[in-house]
Amino acid sequence: MKKIAIIMGSDSDLPIVTKATDMLKSLDIPFEVHVYSAHRTPVEARDFALSARENGFGAIIAAAGMAAHLAGAIAANTTLPVVGIPCKSSNLDGMDALLSTVQMPTGIPVATVAINGGANAALLCAQILAVEDKELAAKLDAKRASDAAKVLEKDAAISAQF
Repeated sequence: MKKIAIIMGSDSDLPIVTKATDMLKSLDIPFEVHVYSAHRTPVEARDFALSARENGFGAIIAAAGMAAHLAGAIAANTTLPVVGIPCKSSNLDGMDALLSTVQMPTGIPVATVAINGGANAALLCAQILAVEDKELAAKLDAKRASDAAKVLEKDAAISAQF
């Protein structure tokens, strides 16, 4: 199975990244986590992206706040799918990161999840890998069914109250 790379712009993004790592662990998807900054370590970020395919990765998650150029910088240097997680900051509640992540020029796509959407970033990468992995697709189907059952249990409990 291909690995998922998770790159965060700063270790302050770790609480958001942990949501992604927890989801990947629950699906038994191998991953690596690194801290590379689009601005402070651009050479290292570029080198990682350039070699990601050869190093066994199938997709990359990039988590960053504020200017949030990390996902775009990674995507500019690989044709692997890149999923950006805009991280909430104290200044603009993550809207700055969301707009920086989603506004990519034609030819350099970045899939973008919700602000602080670490779990969904992991799930999107899992769905990408599951296109060619029937076992992983079955795990995702089972997760969806389990999630639906939990909602229906809550519905029954609320309905019983009224």
